[in-house]
Amino acid sequence: MSITQEHTEEQDLPYDVFSRACPSRGTLEHVTGRWGALTLGALHEGSFRFNELRRRVDGVSEKMLSQTLHALERDGLVHREAQPSNPPRVDYELTPLGREVAGRLIALIECLEGRMDEVLAARERYDARRGGPDARA
Repeated sequence: MSITQEHTEEQDLPYDVFSRACPSRGTLEHVTGRWGALTLGALHEGSFRFNELRRRVDGVSEKMLSQTLHALERDGLVHREAQPSNPPRVDYELTPLGREVAGRLIALIECLEGRMDEVLAARERYDARRGGPDARA
């Protein structure tokens, strides 16, 4: 029995992300994609206006951030609050579910950041064996 099967049987979950048709797979993609993970991580710090968030998530285009926020809002992870002002003000923050998911992402991010010396050393060893980072397998 696989770990996934054990986990699923223990909790009797109705969803299986490893199944192609499972709706949880799309949400996992939204959360773990480059911009989704970084957006959730940034929002874990607090509420942001769109341009503040765009500056915090360095490198994301306006279009990609907008698409990412729409997907995360649709999945119930992000709340969008439009203020009736001139000019209009829109704030983004995590929902309770979004806070839970972002907290787990932050733990992963902190683990990776804390172990980057090991990752970089592993890359160097790998590249030395393979003839450089651009060598084909």
